[in-house]
Amino acid sequence: MLERINGPQDIKALSKEELETLASEIREFLIEKTSERGGHLASNLGVVELTMAMFLTFDLPKDKIIWDVGHQSYTHKILSGRKDAFDDLRQLGGLSGFPKTKESPCDAFNTGHSSTSISAGLGMAQARDLRGEDYSIVSVIGDGALTGGMAYEALNNAARLDSNFIIVLNDNEMSISENVGGISRYLSGIRTGEGYNDLKENVTGLLERLPGIGPKMIDKIRRTKQGIKQLLIPGMLFENMGITYLGPVDGHDLRQLRKVLAEAKRLPHAVLIHVVTKKGKGYAPAEKNPARFHGVEPFDIATGKPKKEKYYPGYTDVFGRELCRLAEKDTRIVALTAAMPDGTGLIRFKKQFPDRFFDVGIAEQHAVTSAAGMAAAGLRPVVAVYSSFLQRGYDQIVHDVCLQNLPVVFAIDRAGLVGSDGETHQGIFDLSYLTSIPNMTVLAPKNLWELRRDLEFAVGHNGPVAVRYPRGMAYRGLKEFDSPIVYGRGEILYDEGREGVLNEEAAKRPSETHIALLAVGSMVSTAEHIRNKMKEEGYKVTLANGRFIKPVDYELVRDLAERHDDLVTLEENVLQGGYGLKVTAWAKKNAPLLPVLNIALPDAYVEHGNVSLLREMLGIDSDSIIRKMKEEFGLADRPSGPLTDAEATDVPPQLWDAEPAGSVGGEATDEGTA
Repeated sequence: MLERINGPQDIKALSKEELETLASEIREFLIEKTSERGGHLASNLGVVELTMAMFLTFDLPKDKIIWDVGHQSYTHKILSGRKDAFDDLRQLGGLSGFPKTKESPCDAFNTGHSSTSISAGLGMAQARDLRGEDYSIVSVIGDGALTGGMAYEALNNAARLDSNFIIVLNDNEMSISENVGGISRYLSGIRTGEGYNDLKENVTGLLERLPGIGPKMIDKIRRTKQGIKQLLIPGMLFENMGITYLGPVDGHDLRQLRKVLAEAKRLPHAVLIHVVTKKGKGYAPAEKNPARFHGVEPFDIATGKPKKEKYYPGYTDVFGRELCRLAEKDTRIVALTAAMPDGTGLIRFKKQFPDRFFDVGIAEQHAVTSAAGMAAAGLRPVVAVYSSFLQRGYDQIVHDVCLQNLPVVFAIDRAGLVGSDGETHQGIFDLSYLTSIPNMTVLAPKNLWELRRDLEFAVGHNGPVAVRYPRGMAYRGLKEFDSPIVYGRGEILYDEGREGVLNEEAAKRPSETHIALLAVGSMVSTAEHIRNKMKEEGYKVTLANGRFIKPVDYELVRDLAERHDDLVTLEENVLQGGYGLKVTAWAKKNAPLLPVLNIALPDAYVEHGNVSLLREMLGIDSDSIIRKMKEEFGLADRPSGPLTDAEATDVPPQLWDAEPAGSVGGEATDEGTA
């Protein structure tokens, strides 16, 4: 059956028996492809029938389906004609693991973060009505995403809509179905039928015409009905907001799904369909452990075990262990996460200190402000969060934490390039927005030992501190450079600068070229590789670890400027607003003859792909940086002896002068891809 699906209308030609076969084939296909390439498996296995029912009921791409987060859109991509692209799922230049409008007209809206689909869908519905158009809009949101406050803001406004708008609540916990079962399904079936709605309107109209007693009877009936519904129907939260609630519906019963979707289509207002699904359905290992199969690396289908064992310790694991060690000594330390205890490494803390662990759901704004409240009351809260998701709490960081200079620690995981999840998940903006906030201190460890030192410093600091670290295996090099953290101070790891040379004498260079590499965080290990390669070619290279992105150690910068001919800054963050431009601004004022090269990411969104390939494409791998250094500083052709006056004053152009905005990877922008 899968071979017959090459476009969004093809599923409508299949019989009931063929549809059942198709569902099985889709699950086999998803298991096979994710076992080879990795991806989000459990969530996609759970929505196979739901997606099929929507394609059978609606007319894509005219009708619009908006997937909240979007990691459960694999079946949607298959049914819309993209199954052949799954061989390159989440690979550079290949099929994205999330909805992308540039991939297909069937992808109505780009998603990647949680709790956004109802807002986007409502906005589309309002635009549809204003433009006098006629099509259906369906926003699919999970029960987890419904913990985000933005979803309730959208529901509050959706209740005022006087045209059709369908919200599908995909609930994969199953507790509601077991608790209320047949009664709720029975009442839902009555309420969605034409007869019930027509009868309700006719009776109300008749009673309104009875003088004196009519309005009182209507009010009594209404209050009685509401009381019964409060007892029997779990959707009264939505009903009371003014949104019709239908369900719960078995999310794996295609007939039920098609029926309720067809009924929802007819209602002239917002309607919420409660669909109960099983995460990981059809694959025993995923059903048994849906959390582990939420996002997977390539795995063996027979056993469900990863094909490649993970290397440990990773930065996430180091953070989790160190936080537990610190919490044993300091009872003020508490930990918060926004629905990601596994991903952020807090599982160990949760087990060891259950009373001091807080999972707030997908609610980053609440996490930040509640942490501020805890800090104001004498605790030392640590908010563990992915870089990409911390963006959602920016206002709370500014207003609730930093304005009051409260001791909240932000443990920022997945900082920098994260790879296969693409634009919505790359953690490449945190240095720019965090360092713009007064009272904030920002550190980035060079290796696993420095992460431990940074955390120890952070929980003892009397003010906001952010510690950002990358995804994956923690760097174990440079272990010999392990010392206590001193506020605002970086360190020189390998020193090959000249002695006693002031910046004013930079034009009087000797035959040897002295280069300073000033790196922060994950780029320190890259800078170490650069130094080793450059030394083999005979260059004198100093390696320095900035450590503090805010405040910048300008004494360290001054020392490097006075004793070197060229300075290179390295960071895994966008250039705009980042570490390198702060160093460059200082150098322009205090060392105008010193050439400074900023190595950073471009002013663009970076697409999905293998991190190593992305680094090479973006020019932040060691070989690319060496080529840039030689080109910018003229190292390959630099003559021996003192430079001429013209050479001494010819400062190479800086990257920060001209980086076009756009998207890196995939389709080119007007200026071309980076």
